[in-house]
Amino acid sequence: MGNNTKAYIALFNVCFFWGTTYLALRIGVEHFPAFLFSGIRQFSAGVLLFAGMALFGKLEKLTWKDFARQALPGIFLITISNSTIGWAEKYIPSGLAALIVCIMPLYIVIINLILGKERNLLNKKVIAGFALGCIGIVLIFRDNLSDLGNPDYFWGIIASFIACMFWAIGSVYLKNSKFDTSPFSNAAMQFTIGGLGCFLVSLFVDDYSELAYADANSIWALVYLTLIGSLLAYGSYVYAIKHLPMLVVSTYAYVNPVIAILLGVLILDEKITWITVGALLVTLLGVYLINAGVAKSSAKT
Repeated sequence: MGNNTKAYIALFNVCFFWGTTYLALRIGVEHFPAFLFSGIRQFSAGVLLFAGMALFGKLEKLTWKDFARQALPGIFLITISNSTIGWAEKYIPSGLAALIVCIMPLYIVIINLILGKERNLLNKKVIAGFALGCIGIVLIFRDNLSDLGNPDYFWGIIASFIACMFWAIGSVYLKNSKFDTSPFSNAAMQFTIGGLGCFLVSLFVDDYSELAYADANSIWALVYLTLIGSLLAYGSYVYAIKHLPMLVVSTYAYVNPVIAILLGVLILDEKITWITVGALLVTLLGVYLINAGVAKSSAKT
């Protein structure tokens, strides 16, 4: 089987399995302290990844400096972003969380403009995509006006937007940083550091009385997210990035929210309205235009 075929299989894994993580996360934190849940998941993924690299002779000699350089992405991407989405899903539908997360390209455009980078990438497509993304955000709030009076629901939505913002900041940091260590070592350090951060946040945020109601569904969701969501999906993403054009790999951003919304409706009986569908379509079109506009400007440059 050629590398190209393997790469497309890896991309399929990313598109599908990352889309399923929103459902698994929703099930996992329903009767389990959210940050403790994410801490166990991410720290375990880090330990397993280190063990796997050692087993196959790929373990690098790492220094404290290497761990320090992965502290910021570990905290931003995992402790603040990924785990906060888990906390938010205790109060909002998994499909809504996925829809909010898919607006991340808007944050990246804003961050790059603030930093004064890639101003040359702005063109009509990027601006139109940004505008459509903003309309998508308005539609998201419009479709949930009746529920925003519930403080938990309101803060769940706000937390999702904040988590998305920190994922964008962490991603921009990774994009503009050079590391001497391999992507798998970086991921293992980020999992480990981020997981430890989750444990620390858990001490101040989580309600441990929920552990009395933890059931088999939470445990199976934890196992699934550790092995499939963190290890398999991320490993597939790394392989796909190496062997396929970035524009092709970025298509996962269009598939994930669709899968998350459909699974939420089919399995958890989450409600979906035409406004939600409209918000999804408008937002995904905005993301597409941003990616297409950036690709066009990059090609010219």
